[in-house]
Amino acid sequence: MTQPNTDSLPPTLAEIVRDFAELAPQDRLQLLLEFSNGLPALPERLADHPELLEPVPECQSPIFLLTEVEDGVVHLFFSAPPEAPTTRGFAGILQEGLDGADVQTVLSVPGDLALRLSLTEAVSPLRLNGMSGMLTRIQRQVREKSQG
Repeated sequence: MTQPNTDSLPPTLAEIVRDFAELAPQDRLQLLLEFSNGLPALPERLADHPELLEPVPECQSPIFLLTEVEDGVVHLFFSAPPEAPTTRGFAGILQEGLDGADVQTVLSVPGDLALRLSLTEAVSPLRLNGMSGMLTRIQRQVREKSQG
């Protein structure tokens, strides 16, 4: 089994990439589902104001996200329907891997993160593109909010 490329990934994301690579291809979707189930619900202050979240049109399912930067620390919030487990799983990976990280760590995540998850056999390129769209939006929002 080839080792995944974890260069330039923060430790938590590197561990997630390794976890996917160590599984048999058919078991990777199950792990993605676990991330889907682990995605936290929006806090009430955001759930009551969905207009504060940005849509991610690259995703096949409706997903919305918001980043907050406080004292150089990034917090991520996602809204994705339960009937979109792949999209929720990608959001869960980003939430677990980047929430609480510093600005520079989030901005340094390479754009090919979705491809490093060893899911190309299990998930369509369109869905992988959706995860890349989420990352691009997160990084743009973090840049905008940290130049403050």
